[in-house]
Amino acid sequence: MSEIKDPRVLFAAERTLLAWNRTSISLMAFGFVVERFGLFLEIGGQHEVKFFQRDFSFYVGVSFILLASFISLYSVWQHRNILQSIQEFDIPRGYNLHAGMIVNGILGALGIALSIYIMRGFL
Repeated sequence: MSEIKDPRVLFAAERTLLAWNRTSISLMAFGFVVERFGLFLEIGGQHEVKFFQRDFSFYVGVSFILLASFISLYSVWQHRNILQSIQEFDIPRGYNLHAGMIVNGILGALGIALSIYIMRGFL
């Protein structure tokens, strides 16, 4: 890193972490909607078709939720690696470096918990 005191590098890393947070939330919400849409099709569909529709939407929806959880947890790991490469004088005094990582970690854990909850009700 450079020897000049430049917090822009840190803040760019924070923005990237928050972008991954938004992506994770969007994928998780989309996965939940896809999973529940299969239930809607099951209620209104014919018996021959609804088995395939329910199973397909279940697996695709849970896959999106697990992908979102992975992205959220992986972004924490990536951000931690970037923080290790930033010099101490590039970090503003009193700035909390771990708040974004905590939020993404909790989001990843909640996504895994949501997947387990959904699978428990389906299987």
